[in-house]
Amino acid sequence: MPITANNPNRKSWLEITSDSDFPIQNIPFGVFLTKENIVTVGTRLGDFAIDLGALQQLGYFEGIELTDDVFLQDTLNDFISDGKKTWRLVRNRIADIFDAENPALRDNKKHRDVVIFRMEDVEMQLPVFIGDYTDFYSSKEHATNVGKMFRDPENALLPNWLHIPVGYHGRSSTIVPSGIPVHRPMGQTMPADATAPVFGPSRLVDFELETAFITTDANIMGENIPVGEAEDYIFGMVLLNDWSARDIQKWEYVPLGPFLAKNFASSISPWIVTMDALEPFRCAQPKQEPTPLPYLQQTGDHAFDINLQVAITPENGDETVVCDSNMKYMYWTMSQQLAHHTINGCRINSGDMMGSGTISGPTENSFGSMLELTWGGKNPIQMKDGSERKFINDGDTVIMRGYCQNDKVRIGFGEVSSKLLPPIPTK
Repeated sequence: MPITANNPNRKSWLEITSDSDFPIQNIPFGVFLTKENIVTVGTRLGDFAIDLGALQQLGYFEGIELTDDVFLQDTLNDFISDGKKTWRLVRNRIADIFDAENPALRDNKKHRDVVIFRMEDVEMQLPVFIGDYTDFYSSKEHATNVGKMFRDPENALLPNWLHIPVGYHGRSSTIVPSGIPVHRPMGQTMPADATAPVFGPSRLVDFELETAFITTDANIMGENIPVGEAEDYIFGMVLLNDWSARDIQKWEYVPLGPFLAKNFASSISPWIVTMDALEPFRCAQPKQEPTPLPYLQQTGDHAFDINLQVAITPENGDETVVCDSNMKYMYWTMSQQLAHHTINGCRINSGDMMGSGTISGPTENSFGSMLELTWGGKNPIQMKDGSERKFINDGDTVIMRGYCQNDKVRIGFGEVSSKLLPPIPTK
């Protein structure tokens, strides 16, 4: 079935600026709350939020097999469970509805009034119920940098890293959408001059620049997903700030890896950009040496050229861009991650989220965390207001943005923006 929504020559009758992340060729999916306190599944075009529940009730999805309430839910899980064919049919239909040449909705003011909202009049929600969350560690540059700082600089990558997409299971209960503030976590740390751990607020709170993909129901327990089929079970992607407390992490991560340093908060962008929308931006992944085992071997292009940026805005200050990176640097692809995740028969469900791991590029300005950008705090970053940052201060807002662009179209994710607040006192 062709992806007609991707036609780069298509124009919308809605007013959309040329630099918008959300042209008619994007059509992401999310969940929003209206001023009338109604929660609905929707999409976004330019600065407009579109109520898909209202569109369905008015008959605009006639001919597509959908349950009557699929867009009247407070999550996208049911729609995601419908599978790739339905996602494509719905997205193609939305593109047709808002095409400049289609008068059906364009010339029906009564319908437009219940379908279309200004973005400033809605409140974005978490788009899916996330039952399980896995975070990978798939940037070779990031893993090498951290290995140099935390372990042996001569053997920065552990022996398994070039053979498997390393990952760990995170905590879905503290995944929040953009705009929700995050509190500095409390925990144990081991100061450099101490002989016993101390308890208190983390002094080294950091961001991690990541993307994440959302899955559909993919397999039954005991069954694996072949690497060549994995992308069929990926609904779309979001931006992910996987907050980290580096001092807590350093004390706790041996022998079982991340725990309290990671599970206090993870922030995501609210609009899920579909894999269909990202199709024009495929690119070659980095060369993998040694050659992975057969179940991880791929042909063709399975990386995506997604420009990524991180900025920090101090309280009452101006934004300073601290990182410019790209998802194409990732050593392990999303399809390899999903194939490896299930090779042991692990079940994957609708709404599960898989984080890429910190995305760092080959240059210092492309490192995807303050840990790397300041090299453990040794090289502070100068902010526009004259202050310095080794890590994130209370009152700072961390903003991540992502977009793809070629000579015909720009497809973006919007942003994930989160403010760091002081810790909540322990009881």
